[in-house]
Amino acid sequence: MERRSFRAMGTTIELMVEADDASAELDAGEAEFERLEQLMSRFRPDSELTRLNRDGRIVASAELVEVVSLAIAARERTDGAFDPTVHHAVVTAGYDRTFTELPEDAPDDRATAVCGGRVVVEGRRIALENGFAVDLGGIGKGFAAERVAERLALAGPCLVDAGGDIAVRGVPETGAWTIAVDDDLTLGIVAGGVATSGRDRRIWRRGGRERHHLIDPATGRPSETDLLRVTVIAPDAVEAEVLAKALFLGGSTAASATDVPAVLVTEDGRRLTTGGL
Repeated sequence: MERRSFRAMGTTIELMVEADDASAELDAGEAEFERLEQLMSRFRPDSELTRLNRDGRIVASAELVEVVSLAIAARERTDGAFDPTVHHAVVTAGYDRTFTELPEDAPDDRATAVCGGRVVVEGRRIALENGFAVDLGGIGKGFAAERVAERLALAGPCLVDAGGDIAVRGVPETGAWTIAVDDDLTLGIVAGGVATSGRDRRIWRRGGRERHHLIDPATGRPSETDLLRVTVIAPDAVEAEVLAKALFLGGSTAASATDVPAVLVTEDGRRLTTGGL
């Protein structure tokens, strides 16, 4: 098993390929993450996404069009739980720079931001409703993981982990890819994708109160739910990311009634499984 680990998209990326020599594919996978980050990062002043958010409309690359289109479709089928226009709400909550640059605490002015702005894609043109901006953080990592997994699969069975957004191709000799959900539970998958949404890692403080990056579009503020973390298995990493966010916002009662294969961890330490897991 050949492995490669590096930083991109604000997280640690891990590539695994079962092959005698996958160095060329691993090099290409690392380069692809860098290229896609240059398109989709809200923290890079020269990225395509930054230009869209600044100008309100652009003629975009095929990849940005595809990711934005996936995000729009996700908003429709989750009744707005997944919303690409949470950018201003994330910034207002305090996540206004890369996570490593955030202060431990800062004043909280209790401001909110409105979500749900229109995003129109026509061919290669993307246009935003005035006053709104797009954040592609989670879905962008899932998209990149899927793209890179396609390339690595040319060498052999592979797994791509983009900070918890995981895509696999092919079955390793062990019979399954093993993914640790927590200290006591490991999932084994042979296809598809896995994603985790939670409020137990990317956290900071404003006015002494804990904040996290999972915005509830209905309130424009970090969501208040009895769930600590949700891990979803889906046909691909993009769909897993969308479903994990939607289940997290819905809380444990609604999430535990779903047929989506998922592991739910509540804030009081209970672990629930759904969808036949």
